[in-house]
Amino acid sequence: MSNPFARIVEPLDPKQPAKKFFNLKKLGDARYAHLPFSIRVLLEAAIRNCDDFLVKKEDVENILNWKVVQHKSVEVPFKPARVILQDFTGVPAVVDFAAMRDAVKKLGGDPEKINPICPADLVIDHSIQVDFNRGSDSLQKNQDLEFERNKERFEFLKWGSQAFQNMRIIPPGSGIIHQVNLEYLARVVFDQDGYYYPDSVVGTDSHTTMIDGLGVLGWGVGGIEAEAVMLGQPISMVLPEVVGYKLLGNPQPLVTSTDIVLTITKVGVVGKFVEFFGPGVAQLSIADRATIANMCPEYGATAAFFPVDDVSIGYLIQTGRDKEKITSTKKYLEAVGMLRDFKNSAQDPDFTQVVELDLHAVVPCCSGPKRPQDKVAVSDMKKDFETCLGAKQGFKGFQIAPELHNSKVKFTFEGCDFELAHGSVVIAAITSCTNTSNPSVMLGAGLLAKKAIEAGLTVKPYIKTSLSPGSGVVTYYLRESGVMHYLSQLGFDVVGYGCMTCIGNSGPLPESVVEAITKGDLVAVGVLSGNRNFEGRVHPNTRANYLASPPLVIAYAIAGTIRIDFEKEPLGINASGKKIFLKDIWPTRSEIQAVEQQFVIPGMFKEVYQKIETVNKSWNALDAPSDKLYTWNPKSTYIKSPPFFDGLTLALQTPKSIEDAYVLLNFGDSVTTDHISPAGNIARNSPAARYLTSRGLTPRDFNSYGSRRGNDAVMARGTFANIRLVNKFIDKQGPQTVHFPSGETLDVFDAAERYKQAGHPLIVLAGKEYGAGSSRDWAAKGPFLLGVKAVLAESYERIHRSNLVGMGVIPLQYLPGEDAGTLGLTGRERYTIIIPEKLKPQMNVQIKLDTGKSFHAIMRFDTDVELTYFHNGGILNYMIRKMAS
Repeated sequence: MSNPFARIVEPLDPKQPAKKFFNLKKLGDARYAHLPFSIRVLLEAAIRNCDDFLVKKEDVENILNWKVVQHKSVEVPFKPARVILQDFTGVPAVVDFAAMRDAVKKLGGDPEKINPICPADLVIDHSIQVDFNRGSDSLQKNQDLEFERNKERFEFLKWGSQAFQNMRIIPPGSGIIHQVNLEYLARVVFDQDGYYYPDSVVGTDSHTTMIDGLGVLGWGVGGIEAEAVMLGQPISMVLPEVVGYKLLGNPQPLVTSTDIVLTITKVGVVGKFVEFFGPGVAQLSIADRATIANMCPEYGATAAFFPVDDVSIGYLIQTGRDKEKITSTKKYLEAVGMLRDFKNSAQDPDFTQVVELDLHAVVPCCSGPKRPQDKVAVSDMKKDFETCLGAKQGFKGFQIAPELHNSKVKFTFEGCDFELAHGSVVIAAITSCTNTSNPSVMLGAGLLAKKAIEAGLTVKPYIKTSLSPGSGVVTYYLRESGVMHYLSQLGFDVVGYGCMTCIGNSGPLPESVVEAITKGDLVAVGVLSGNRNFEGRVHPNTRANYLASPPLVIAYAIAGTIRIDFEKEPLGINASGKKIFLKDIWPTRSEIQAVEQQFVIPGMFKEVYQKIETVNKSWNALDAPSDKLYTWNPKSTYIKSPPFFDGLTLALQTPKSIEDAYVLLNFGDSVTTDHISPAGNIARNSPAARYLTSRGLTPRDFNSYGSRRGNDAVMARGTFANIRLVNKFIDKQGPQTVHFPSGETLDVFDAAERYKQAGHPLIVLAGKEYGAGSSRDWAAKGPFLLGVKAVLAESYERIHRSNLVGMGVIPLQYLPGEDAGTLGLTGRERYTIIIPEKLKPQMNVQIKLDTGKSFHAIMRFDTDVELTYFHNGGILNYMIRKMAS
């Protein structure tokens, strides 16, 4: 179909008439200059893709009219320029694509129609674990073990890269998805099919938002939703409010970008775009901006956008991007009014509201012990932790009896005697995309390590220290600047290029340490430079986990405890008996900047990334089948054809009411996707372990839940398998529930199987922020396979609600002012949910209980498109029917 806005197309350079762009200034619409820059990206995509079918002229008008309609829940389509996946979420996506090809063939269609239309990049970065962490050979040992454990998965992904067009795979050992995206994959401006247009991306990882720091609009979506985008469907989204976040002033000399982002996490901007502006932005490097944008999910926003400015253009030069492309990028952005000058207030657009932060007011801080939004100033850490010890069990409490607060347990490690107490640090990890992309904090950590070694300080050998850089560039500049040697001396050897500790791939702790923690029921601590610290995520034996900047990770590792006041107590005492304080060895901002300017150079980026797709010899040696349809191996415990499409017909089935459902689980607030579908260790006494044992595997071969997301039999058994699960039906933490017909307490999977065999539908009750945390499609797929038909919650995390919709699970929300308490719900009732024949977005539906009581709830299908998915039994069923017809 012809584009109704073809009249505003023109060449960017008259000398190259074949390369055109949609000149938004030629719209002649005064509203455009007042739009937030993030909304301008949505507008350009709508205009360029306008066909009056998937994207209509009225959608363009709604976006132009953003200032008026932003509060009215107006739905608009958005076609991002590309999709990015990591392997934990990417494997199930490729499995689904393979299964969809089979389903289309069964329905008489052409299976090769199932193919990415929108460009997709998959970065393998979540599979490597910290099994070895001491010595220069730790990296190679961990990478060898990664390939040994994941060979089946990697062969499958390599098949996918060959079988599907438009899909590029970045091999393991290359770096963390978001850092590789920032340093290499991001285009800023696309030059494709004869058109220039803004780069934009959706990804199957919450922290896709990191790319917003470079001026590329991006955010995380459910894996299921991403698959639809890859197949050419637009995202249906409610036109967001945009909070203008004005940054003023300069940071204090001791403050890092990590401290700034942990301060920003306190702002309530759930479901909105945040767009940064003000003169303070010009003081932040792209790495600083990326750190702030990365943790956008932790402060609840959909995206945290820093429009492109001259600092962004400078970053493209620094990272070795093509000079001609950089020139055309700047020229295009100037032509369409998307190049920002943060010092020019005349450029400031309209915002829904404005929030201000004086960067000078930020103080060094951490966050924890169980949630990233719980900021603690470093000066208050000791006092705060000691308060948490005695506080009631919860987000800030461990409920340790007062007389046990100073408990100590002696143990032996490598022939030497040590002791652990509450607050002892047992994991110290410089890890994750959030901070390892940032030369200022990484070099800061290296300089701190140098000064610590020169002052005679050490780290106790039982503390599991590790350094997992986000890309080979980090190792390059740490080595060239001479600080890597000092990091290694403190135990921070490079252990791998991947997410590692932050995703829960922290590997085992020494047995004597685990025994001491268990014996004393100690609240041991993990300190990591990551973005997530939910209970049970980092390691089963670290009940308290704190997010901190890389230099602070090293500081706490040297101290050996979180119970230290750095201002009053020394980090340690050297061999000469001298007390060494943190202030004695903390590097200044000017020291760090001098080293960064000398050693972080374009040549490094070019050298690392020009060989990124071929550098891994183990990957190159993998032998993958070349067939267009995948041949499923029934013996595989990693890759299995999922049952999602069993019995699928071309004809639609009318949705039916859910009758007499039992409640499988009854939750409170902040149940995360880590609680619903853990990514870490498979416990030896779990249903998943029993399944793997029945397939002939021993515990050393179990690997993690994250690595087995291509096998629905494991993942269904791993649903609600987190050891820190708090279910109101049970009086202690653990992955169990009550099977009401029998009254027995069972593992969640076993209870669900009994209900399923008896033909009983299930629902889940929950409080606020259900599904917070990582964008994890198995947190929706798993409950679907257990027979969960609906979730009734007070509120939902944005991506998780979308994933539930994508699987055909109904997200229900209590009416304002109501919850399980006000309605007197115990979860022991049976629930009938009345589904009307004619459905509308966000309509109220009636819920009847077997007690005779009834009430209403909001059915959270927010758009007409989501209702279409529901009528089809989910988004993938919809796509199969569309491709097969």
